[in-house]
Amino acid sequence: MTTANSHYFNQDYPVHGAGLGLRREVMDEMSSIRTDQVDFMEVAPENWIGVGGAYGKKFRAFTERFDFLLHGLSLSIGGPAELDESLVKAIGKFMHEHGIKFYSEHLSYCSDDGHLYDLLPIPFTEEAVHHVADRIRRVQDILGCQIAMENASYYTPAPGAEMQEIDFIKAVLDEADCKLLLDVNNIYVNSINHGYDPVAFMQALPAERIAYGHIAGHYNEADDLIVDTHGADVIDNVWQLLDKTYQHFGAFPTLLERDFNIPPVAELLTEVEQIKQRQHKYAIPDAINEQARG
Repeated sequence: MTTANSHYFNQDYPVHGAGLGLRREVMDEMSSIRTDQVDFMEVAPENWIGVGGAYGKKFRAFTERFDFLLHGLSLSIGGPAELDESLVKAIGKFMHEHGIKFYSEHLSYCSDDGHLYDLLPIPFTEEAVHHVADRIRRVQDILGCQIAMENASYYTPAPGAEMQEIDFIKAVLDEADCKLLLDVNNIYVNSINHGYDPVAFMQALPAERIAYGHIAGHYNEADDLIVDTHGADVIDNVWQLLDKTYQHFGAFPTLLERDFNIPPVAELLTEVEQIKQRQHKYAIPDAINEQARG
């Protein structure tokens, strides 16, 4: 298979292969997962920083076996409130303690004077680009490394837009000099909710910024309204968009998100295996040989 941009194993990704989110409610069942079945795992740092006792020991057992990534929930990188630098410092300490490879957050916000308990859209304006990029650079300065921003799902555009979503994302990534967490399901969700071509959107993203990817299921509220729930199996249209994404960029590390309605681990592993099969299909021959030599 010839790809437009064959980056898999040629780009300095923080992890490789196919990943799965670790969820506390199924930790015991997930402890049976082998490293040849799942290449890396991901957690929200807010759910694990400071956790000790039995759960802390179980978490340590996972981080000793698997490569790990952090995907934040509450940094509120686009919000008006002061940046929570104490949280960033705690994340940096947590990463060091567990040898965690990389940290990402949502390109959105979730707090002002208090926590809003939702991920809200940032206005697509030049002023917002500068505001967000400044905050990302500050986080990177504290951590001493690049982080990734995820293209977020949203349902009502923030007022006062001066640019398209894709141009806003690219401007933030460039000005902040950060990486991209490419969420394939979020592209599909937003394409339905806001009426754009998901393939054209995906192809406009900068290949050199990709750190890794997400894929997930969602809920169909109506023909023109999809809710990004991470609570269902990945649908065929999203798998097909992942195929087209790998065909365009080359295969890159990708994680299956499942946050509730969690099925037996065997079913999760079936979806992870679908990611692996697609990665093998769209990896260039030299990359496959490098993986085999491992």
